[in-house]
Order: sequence, then structure tokens, then C-alpha cells
Amino acid sequence: MASRPQPLGAIHWTGAVLAALVMASVLGPLGAVMLRADWPPALGPADWAAIRFTLLQAALSALVSVTLAIPVARALARRDFAGRRVLVTLMGAPFLLPVIVAVLGLLAVFGRAGWLNDLLAALGAGRVDVYGLQGIVLAHVFLNLPLAVRLILQGWQAVPSERIRLATSLGFSTADMRRQFERPILRATLPGAALLIFLICTTSFAVALILGGGPASTTVELAIYQAFRFDFDLGRAALLGLIQVAICLGAGSLAFGAIRRQEVGAGLDRPALPWPGDTGAARALDAVAILGAAAFLLLPLLAVLLKGLPALTGLPPVVWEAALRSIVLALASTALAVALALPIALLVTRLRRPGLVEGLAFLTIAVSPLVLGTGLFLLIRGVTNPIPLALPVTGLVNALVALPFLLRALVPAAVEAEATQGRLAEALGMRGLARLRHAILPRLRRPLGFGAGLAAAFSMGDLGVIALFSTPGQGTLPLEMYRLMGSYRTDDAQGAAVLLMALTLALFWAFDRGGRLDAVAR
Repeated sequence: MASRPQPLGAIHWTGAVLAALVMASVLGPLGAVMLRADWPPALGPADWAAIRFTLLQAALSALVSVTLAIPVARALARRDFAGRRVLVTLMGAPFLLPVIVAVLGLLAVFGRAGWLNDLLAALGAGRVDVYGLQGIVLAHVFLNLPLAVRLILQGWQAVPSERIRLATSLGFSTADMRRQFERPILRATLPGAALLIFLICTTSFAVALILGGGPASTTVELAIYQAFRFDFDLGRAALLGLIQVAICLGAGSLAFGAIRRQEVGAGLDRPALPWPGDTGAARALDAVAILGAAAFLLLPLLAVLLKGLPALTGLPPVVWEAALRSIVLALASTALAVALALPIALLVTRLRRPGLVEGLAFLTIAVSPLVLGTGLFLLIRGVTNPIPLALPVTGLVNALVALPFLLRALVPAAVEAEATQGRLAEALGMRGLARLRHAILPRLRRPLGFGAGLAAAFSMGDLGVIALFSTPGQGTLPLEMYRLMGSYRTDDAQGAAVLLMALTLALFWAFDRGGRLDAVAR
């Protein structure tokens, strides 16, 4: 903080204190896990199998996701058609949906009694099994394909239209476009996208919990849960937690090292032009890629709606109580995440080297929610009974998980606001809260609303920490939905899935819309 362009005000010092508290909230539980772990480490065959399976499923999920995303991103970048914006928005829905809802939708389409197996049975073909490695990879591809498409699509959209015009005037063929444009784009975007998805899949819990299918398909996250919840072997759970952190740190380090800057040159922000070298075959392949991705991503959501809507009115009271509990928890978690992110983002605008954001984001992503929950349990257990504190602990962890996304949305807007409106406020002698209220916050409403919407959606769909040490009467809606699935009350589970999906999307829309309403245009 010594190399700052301006003195720090009260809000910036608050950001510094909060940043320190965030680091303590992550490093403290991690330290408790390290102290409680079995030393020297003694991993059994099942633990090594879980490590190998975690790396295998994450690598396959990342590979399949980015491979399928390439033709979809290329098609969306090259084609303009009616409803394109709506389709892109709908294809991104799995990123917002609770994982357990997405899994239930996949089961409705690809499960043993799903649409695909019904079709195969009618044709006299064999049935497909969605449990085990193939099911976990399928679910991860469903959840992460939209993210991979967006990351790769950004590379295509970053190419200035002037370069496309030049390529057209030079008579570039399809092969020329691939060599001069597409391959450099993919070299710049694919490694970072693949490693980011790999990192996400290593900390996946709900997918492995539902689709694991047995000991051979156990991930490290699931092994932590089993050691904690069923065996109450805190030493083994802590040791596995450290292994999970080591995997995430390794993958995260590779991800940061693999991200390259895409050098495409500056443009004049003119409208995009059609790519040269277009052929009928290319148009047909693009149509197949778009329709195939749309069907894969939207059919499971349609299945959830069709099967869950009739059961919605007959849900038991425990589901509605859990829904209310989830809403309150999501609102509290979002409020905490915003209260942490806003001062920290404003602090970053006064620093010459904003490595604080990357450090906090890396730290909170590298330590999985399940490891944080285990560490917090160990810390609280030394003082009082942690079971009654299950919901507050879950809210805290959810806020920490959402913090990187909020910072990523807020920091660029805060830097721009300080560079423009901040100077005007200084010239007018505006200080403190008046400066923040009139000069800075109006420029942050849009990213703040979007980030808060993401935080609320993530909290609504969380099935991680709450599953560790919750008791009846403390369950959130995803947990109650999982319990309904485990007791084979499929209709109620489908109805709960529709309710969870509606509440999640409604909260995201409400926050995002609130940020856009009457916001000052940039």
C-alpha cells in the first residue's frame, strides 16, 4: 500500500481491514485443518483411488468441454440469426442453475428411466448408464460447456472488423482464416479455459455425490464428506482436505500461467463483418453445432419443468420451510459478500499494483467450500457445539465463494469510475460518503447488481457445507431435495427442483434488474 496515488480514506481503510479478515477467514480454517490432519500422512488405497479419480474426471471434463465448445463458439461468432441473443442467454442458464437441479434434469433425459433410454428401448437398442465416470463427466460438461463457449467466443469477438475486412479484400480462404485467425485465438483461449474448468471440476461435490455410483467413482471432495459425516474421522478428513487444496493450488497456478493475452490489435468498434471463405458446408456445420448445443443444454431444463410443474402444488411443508430458509440464507450471504467486496474493490482503485484482487480470488477458489467448512467446524468445536451454527457457517462460506466473482465484476468499473467521476469529485471538494454516494456508486450499480445476483444464485444452489453438519430442521432447499431423491420420492424431488430453479433465477433477475434500473449510463 506504500505505492498509492492518493491517500486512503475511511472506506479504503475499511477495505484493507476486510481484506485481512477474508484472508484470515480462509487461512484460519485451513490452518485448523493442517493441525488436525494425521501426521505423518498415511493414505490408504481408497484415498489414492479418490485422488486418481478426481484428476481423471476433471481432466476428461475439461477436455470434452473445451473440445465441444470450439465449434459452438465458432458458429456463434460467424452467424447472425433471429433469436441469437436469446439463445446465447438461455445456453448460459446452466451456469446459474443449482447443480442438483441440473443433475436432476440430466437424469430425466439420460437416466435409466429417461427420455434417451426410452427411445433406445423403443428402437431395440441397449440402454445407457449415467452413473459413474461417464455420468460425472456428462454433468460437468453440461455445467461448464456454456462457460467454455463464452471464454472462447470472447476471443472471436475481440478480432476487429477492420482485420476481417482486410482478410476479405485479400481473398482469404477457409484454410487461411484458420491459420491466421482461428489458431491464434484458440492458442490464447483454450489453455486458460481448460485449466479453469479443470479447477472447477476438482472441487465439484454435488455431482459426485449423486452420480458417483460407488467407491470406484469417489472424488476427494466426496471422500472428505464421507470421512466427516459417516466415519467422523476428523484426522482423515483434514488430511484429504489438504490434498484437495494442493490439487487446487497446482491447477490454479497452471491456470494463471497458461492465460495469455490475445494480441489482435485495436479497432474502431465497427459492426462485425462476415468471415471470408464461407461455404455451404461451413454453414451446415455451424447449424449442427448450434442446434446440438442448444438441445443438449436446454432439453434437461425442459424435462425438469415438464416433470416438476404438476408436483409443485403438492409439495410437503418441509420443502416450503426449506425454501424460506434458503431465501433468507441467500439474502444474508449476498449482503455479506457485497459488504466485503465493495470496500475491497474501492481499495484496489487506490493501489498501483492491484494484486490484492488476484490474491484473494485465488485463495478463495483454491480452498474448496468443503475444506473451509471442515476447518470452521474444527475451530468452532473447540469453543462450542457447531451444529446449531450450521446455517451461519454456510452463509459465511457462500459469501467467501461468491467474493471473487463480485470483485471481478466490481474492480474494472470502480477503476473507471475513479478515473472519470473521481477526478470531478476531487475538483468539487466532495469527500467521504457524499463522494461515494454521488460520484462512485452510481457507476457501480450495474456490476454490483450482477455480482449480487450471482452470489444469491450460488447460495441458493449450494449443497456443500450444509450437508456436512446440518440436522433436521436446518436443511436448505437443495439439501431437502437431495433427501427426497434419496428416499425415492421422485415426484416431490422434481417439484422441489422447479421451485429451486424458479427461486434461483428470480433472485438473480431481481438483483441484476435492480442494478440496471435507473443506473447511470456509462
